[in-house]
Amino acid sequence: MRVHYRLLVLSLIILFVAGACAPAGQSAPAAESAPAEEAAAPAATIDTIIFSDLNWTSALIQNRIAQYIVEKGYGYSTDVVFGSTLPLFQGLRKGDTHVTLEIWLPNQDEAWYEALGNGEVVELGASLGKDWQSFFVIPAYLQEEYPDLDSVEDLKDEKFKELFASAETGGKARIVSCVIGWACEEVNAAQVTGYDLEDHVHVVNPGDGAALNADLYGAYEKGEPWIGYQWGTNDPALILDLVRLEEPAYSDECWESNKACAYEDADVLVAVHPDLVDGAPDVVAMLTAWDFSIEVYKEVARWQSANSDATNSDAALWWLNSRSDIWSAWVTEEAAASITEALAANEIPEGWPTE
Repeated sequence: MRVHYRLLVLSLIILFVAGACAPAGQSAPAAESAPAEEAAAPAATIDTIIFSDLNWTSALIQNRIAQYIVEKGYGYSTDVVFGSTLPLFQGLRKGDTHVTLEIWLPNQDEAWYEALGNGEVVELGASLGKDWQSFFVIPAYLQEEYPDLDSVEDLKDEKFKELFASAETGGKARIVSCVIGWACEEVNAAQVTGYDLEDHVHVVNPGDGAALNADLYGAYEKGEPWIGYQWGTNDPALILDLVRLEEPAYSDECWESNKACAYEDADVLVAVHPDLVDGAPDVVAMLTAWDFSIEVYKEVARWQSANSDATNSDAALWWLNSRSDIWSAWVTEEAAASITEALAANEIPEGWPTE
């Protein structure tokens, strides 16, 4: 012990002398046996939080509500990048956006679990929760008129092919699929092949979610035949009386092979880029508490249906003003007070896009 103590004292003396003899403005080099630890870099802050503006109504309304809360409650700027599922998910992985409020699984399973495993995304919890979806949805009035039209296999029947045929389909049943760029577009195409429907259906891909809905609304108002893709939280499914044709039950084995079975009920999640976790932990805490369930969204969809001229931003403002009992549970008391004050003053977030 005495030897070690003497060596320590000798080392300190050497360091002191070296420091005293060092030229002005320079410090003595650290002893090789005790290198100085590098200081940990501070977490980067995020001034503008960018949302993935997915091109369907529930995602857009959720974004408007979240933007309002983030800007008026927490003082960040916000912005959006508009687009479809696949490119916006790649943008989230790369950090071009920070928040996606609707990750649909199993539609995005392959890309999602790859990104999760690579540490490119962080899951914060449920968004809408669980929801159904199907490529084979018809109006209820159609099944009442044709009660034997109840299965996907019935689309091979000449009678029903003729029922859904149009001038452009060459005698095949016209079936409306997903928007190009949505994950369900690829799934639905696989189902057509899996069910051996290539010779029986003519697939139409609408330009956007609004066109998909308009196609169904137009047929429904006229009482005409229609078949195509819908999901439980889409506006028509919340408002109209629709029926899903029967399909074989979902199984992992089926889905991993030819997808000749029904969709599994979807899990709809909130995801963020890892930069947000360190750069805006208060926003991450708010999004972790986010609970915009299907039952909550139904209120908004029905309000929009009754107020046809209202924009998504109008719907977000209506909901924020009406349901402070829900959103106030997601935020701090200080944020809730700031948001309430902003709503009373009719303030609009700078990051909301023009509608």
